[in-house]
Amino acid sequence: MRLLNKALAVGLVSAMVLSMAGCSSQTADTTTAAPAETTTAAPAETTAAPETKAAETTAEAVKEAAGGDLADKKVGISIYKFDDNFMTLYRNELQRYLTEEIGIKKENVVIQDGKGDQAEQTNQIQNFITQKYDVLILNLVQASSASEITDMCHEAGIPVVFINREPDVEEEERWKSEGINATYVGCDARQSGTYQGEEILETPDKGDINGDGVVSYIMIQGDPENVDAQYRTEFSIKALTDAGVEVKELLMQRGDWDQAKAQQIAQDALTQYGDQIEVIFCNNDAMALGALQAIEGAGRTVNKDIYLVGVDALTEAVENVLADKQTGTVFNDHFSQAKTAADMAVNYLTGKPVDNVIMVDYSKVTKANAQEILDKLK
Repeated sequence: MRLLNKALAVGLVSAMVLSMAGCSSQTADTTTAAPAETTTAAPAETTAAPETKAAETTAEAVKEAAGGDLADKKVGISIYKFDDNFMTLYRNELQRYLTEEIGIKKENVVIQDGKGDQAEQTNQIQNFITQKYDVLILNLVQASSASEITDMCHEAGIPVVFINREPDVEEEERWKSEGINATYVGCDARQSGTYQGEEILETPDKGDINGDGVVSYIMIQGDPENVDAQYRTEFSIKALTDAGVEVKELLMQRGDWDQAKAQQIAQDALTQYGDQIEVIFCNNDAMALGALQAIEGAGRTVNKDIYLVGVDALTEAVENVLADKQTGTVFNDHFSQAKTAADMAVNYLTGKPVDNVIMVDYSKVTKANAQEILDKLK
């Protein structure tokens, strides 16, 4: 009788989880078209909260229905590299949520550092498989390795949740068509790029500081192989051109998400192009922090004679927005992403269906709402 009651409880929770996950889920088709709502999305304080509450409710319901059986499940996690600012926030929240709210034993949640080396990470994943982990959550060093990694996990009967670095659409469709237990949880980087462009459009002169009718910019890109870098680069500028603003690219160079590299790129560009540079776009906030060092070193002043935007809403970057040292950033909601990724891992563990692609919204961060975002981060 206890087993029957427990089965009924899990069945009821399945329906609850699916209805809540559906609020933030999209199929792979949504990754092939720019999000229509990017210019009207609600601010962070209204978009993140419902997802957070839903995730918390899901965790409690799963724990109650499963009767604590999840505690002994083994979750293997590999992060592309530990010294990435944003992924440090993400993995810490992922670990906290899995252990404190889902109830998996701390020793059963193992997080490893891929060290920016795909061969190293693949070896870690093979070890997880050999040790018969129940589910894997993977932030790949190279998104192009997703097919190989998926096949390894599928052959071993281990479901996998990919995070942060999105595989290509063909791979995501393959999971769906072949019934493979794999999913991607992330944000649509087109939205973040669009928000960066909108932040420039919302400045008094729409980015045209010198009034010559053209916005002249440099673009400091992440890893060009990464779809987030590609989309942020493209859609930040598209937001300007779609609004009828003429633009001129002075320089585009890869900074590999790295603060020191970005500082050097910006320093060299400021030396070469001087006052011609009106906007510096950075694919993430770590690089924006490096660009700020170069801007200040060159005697320039953000929001007076140059604009600077990034993505991620790192604490220091949000503080810089408040202090007029950064024009804006975009909140890459690691709280909701981590909780959604963990919930999808739990769905696999409890036999519930999972969509092949699940997206969480970004939110613009400007001086108007930066303090609210900062309060969440702290």
